[in-house]
Amino acid sequence: MANAAEHSGANGHAGVIGDHGRLGAARLLLWALAGALAVRQAAAVLRVPPAEWLSGFHLPGRLPGSVYDTGQFSDTPFAGLVLKPLVGLAAPSLEVAWTCVTLLCVAAIGLVAARGLPDPVPRRTALLAAPVLTALMMVSLPVREAASPGRTAVLPVLLVLIAVFRAPGDRPAGFLVGLAAALQPVLLLFAPLLWLTGRRPTARTAAVTFAGATALSWAAMPRDSWTYWVEHLAGTGLGGAPDGLANQSVHGALLRLGLTGPAEILLYAALAAAIGWIGLRRAVRYARDGQLLLAVAVTGCVAVAVSPTGWRHQLLWVLLAVAGKVGKRAADRPVWPVAVVLAMTLPSTMLLPNLAALAPVRDNVLLLTAVAAACAVPFLPRSSAYWREPVPTDYGRPAAARWARVPLMPFWRRVLSRPNLLLELLLIRVGYSIYSHIRAAAPTSRSLAEGNGSQIHGIERALGIDIEHAVNHAVVNTPWLEAFFNFYYTSFHFVVPLTILAVLYWRRPGDYRWARASLGLATVLALIGFWLYPLAPPRLMPGLGFIDTVHGPQDLANPSYGAMTAISNQYAAMPSLHFGWSLWCGIVIVVLAPKGWQKLLGALHPLITVCAIVATANHWVLDAVGGAAVVSAGFGLVYVLSGPRGLHLTLPGQRKGAEAEAAEEASAAEEASAEEPSEGERRLDAPARTS
Repeated sequence: MANAAEHSGANGHAGVIGDHGRLGAARLLLWALAGALAVRQAAAVLRVPPAEWLSGFHLPGRLPGSVYDTGQFSDTPFAGLVLKPLVGLAAPSLEVAWTCVTLLCVAAIGLVAARGLPDPVPRRTALLAAPVLTALMMVSLPVREAASPGRTAVLPVLLVLIAVFRAPGDRPAGFLVGLAAALQPVLLLFAPLLWLTGRRPTARTAAVTFAGATALSWAAMPRDSWTYWVEHLAGTGLGGAPDGLANQSVHGALLRLGLTGPAEILLYAALAAAIGWIGLRRAVRYARDGQLLLAVAVTGCVAVAVSPTGWRHQLLWVLLAVAGKVGKRAADRPVWPVAVVLAMTLPSTMLLPNLAALAPVRDNVLLLTAVAAACAVPFLPRSSAYWREPVPTDYGRPAAARWARVPLMPFWRRVLSRPNLLLELLLIRVGYSIYSHIRAAAPTSRSLAEGNGSQIHGIERALGIDIEHAVNHAVVNTPWLEAFFNFYYTSFHFVVPLTILAVLYWRRPGDYRWARASLGLATVLALIGFWLYPLAPPRLMPGLGFIDTVHGPQDLANPSYGAMTAISNQYAAMPSLHFGWSLWCGIVIVVLAPKGWQKLLGALHPLITVCAIVATANHWVLDAVGGAAVVSAGFGLVYVLSGPRGLHLTLPGQRKGAEAEAAEEASAAEEASAEEPSEGERRLDAPARTS
């Protein structure tokens, strides 16, 4: 027993050391990633010629001039008073110093914010939070814009965080908050937060510091102070049009909606007051709950939303709001962080389709995220039973590896519950947008694509399957058939896969994950084909006599081939995802549909699609073969990585099918028979029981 205990203790100690070593290695890799992203950001800034970069300050070249003469400088007179002497420095050295200081401030924000996480903090979170947050900030829209000259938005965030978490006393903390407010006046909202949370000396010092810095700028730059505070009402209209997309405040959103005049001002004042009231009350509640970092982030989101001009480079507060926990289920916890990261790092056009009805949302994604963080997102209090232990995710039994040399991915576990709908919609939209960008960025060399087209045509002639020309002209000579194939080609490519995914999500969540993963892997493999093998489809091959029935006649003498090139990469043809996605639909329907007529329709869909892509001269026959190959590989990879297709699942409130009930009864009977001893075992066991 002693030996066993010693052995167990030694193994436990080794496990702790191994876990610590893995976390240390992961932390080192994440800091290396953050450093690489910082170098990339610095390189992007330093590529700008020094003279052009220096002009971005929008400050006069001579010291007596007004900082607002150009109409582009948007910061306070106090910020102009601090920055104006820098114009006289050498441009290259100032460019390098400004960029390095900005990125160092971002890293400092990551370190201070990570140490401000509410207790208790898991060891993994404590070690990895700082590099993860720093890396995210390096790729965020605010930091990418804050590295431009004259942008001081990163510094106020750092000053407030240091004041709240690291300052040694009330007066130093208040001085830092007041200095941040002098650079960005709306941050004076932190004074009420400090006052209501019991730090009244800090709040008083902050107000006095702000007043002193503002008075100093009035004394040194009276004309600029009058311009900023009186003529432009705290900078409204400076640095750009107030209704421009860069102004992510409530005032800017109302102007973009077409509201102007006294009605807009009254509505803006009412909305700003409501957001300020709700947001500050929530911030105070979170601060008293021990979630001080979340309280700071919520107050910052309120400040940017209610400011007359909330520029994108001032929205770093939103990224700090990932400190809050949302959702009672463990599966729901990633939704809020993922939504924030996507909104803060990707253009809004990647998050939402380019539809006129969605323009008010798409143009104000950052503002809506800030307002949601300030007023709407139900962050959990620390007293909640789900704060430390959310409802766990149900996983299926691990399957054995399909191939001995290809083990199952440790993170690819079979989840039994339905995935979060919002997270799925976000990832599907972003994934499709990335797919579209990569497809459009694939090589578009006309000579290479036409050479590959001739190669494919030659292979088909050698195999005797070059039927595209005959089928194309036969369909053109049959108007009703041409209309049918044109309609089928343009109408079902997206509708059918999305419908299948929606039905599976609602009715069969386990199969939904299996189908979604196979479709995603097939699409990734197809992107590799687009990149490595640009191919001209039959309709874009000069001299072969094909007729483009869908897009109309194309100018084959012009390398751009008309307006179609602006829509997508016309040489992304091998493999054909038009056929590949339809084949995926057919396989999923045939495998999962309960009725024979449904399986028949599923089998007909890829058959009609392959006829349509050939008849309309949009693909070669071998393109369809390539599409079938990537789809087969997608299903195969899912099988290899995660085992056989998911279990038949029944969610709470759903009625089990007869087959599932019979399978469960058979399984239960099998387990019962396995546990019950046999007749021979009972006989052997009888003497022992008697004795």
